[in-house]
Amino acid sequence: MEIKKREFMSFAIIETGGKQYKVSASKILEIEKLNAKVGETIKFNNVLLLNDDKNTEIGNPKIDGATVEAKLLDNVKDRTVLIFHKRRRKHSRKKNGHRQRHSKIQITKILAKGGKVIDEAKILKEKKPIKEEKKVIKKVAKK
Repeated sequence: MEIKKREFMSFAIIETGGKQYKVSASKILEIEKLNAKVGETIKFNNVLLLNDDKNTEIGNPKIDGATVEAKLLDNVKDRTVLIFHKRRRKHSRKKNGHRQRHSKIQITKILAKGGKVIDEAKILKEKKPIKEEKKVIKKVAKK
């Protein structure tokens, strides 16, 4: 029986939108909506824990000077959640729907105190939109 060596990846735990996320470089997450444009770099300063191959640093409650950088990929909406209220024998009912907004981000860098890079992502090249060829229609004159 072979014993596999466990590969330790550096990661961080950040807090945003009232929730905590375990992030590592090049990971794609859906978080609460951020007010930013697609393609912008976002910095998260609420870093609660940092872990690399050698040591772990725990914040009290956060680590001062540590940041996590991410790139905003897209702002999306979640699936529809239906809310249905009915009052029995009153002929009263109400149907409502809600779609929560999310931001899709990709983690690019994890930085420790003093700007030391713990982990960095290998970013894939963005796909360029394919230009649609315009079809030219020639009119034939009838004589």
